[in-house]
Amino acid sequence: VQLVESGGGLVQPGGSLRLSCAASGFTFGTTSMTWIRQGPGKTSEWVSTIYAESGNTAYADSVKGRFTITRDNAKNTLYLQMNNLKPEDTAVYYCRRGRRFDDHFRRGQGTPVTVSS
Repeated sequence: VQLVESGGGLVQPGGSLRLSCAASGFTFGTTSMTWIRQGPGKTSEWVSTIYAESGNTAYADSVKGRFTITRDNAKNTLYLQMNNLKPEDTAVYYCRRGRRFDDHFRRGQGTPVTVSS
């Protein structure tokens, strides 16, 4: 199993970023996928999940209405579109297999996002 996140960077408050997670080594199209993040000095925080069976999505209250999770099964890639970014969104963002509480699945190496003026 390999998960490679990309797309992070430095952005001003109110800006946007699109994160990607390239997946391999498992059947991506039938696997629910999740984004989590870990801010400086903080514990890991669940961000969003997209369910393989239904395509339904779920978001943490802190990002609802600003972030959108999508997937391209043909490309084995998971995305996180992040709009109206806030300084409190600063964190390393990780993708992993599974649903919200499937913490036993290993996450990728992460991509850092810094929101600052």
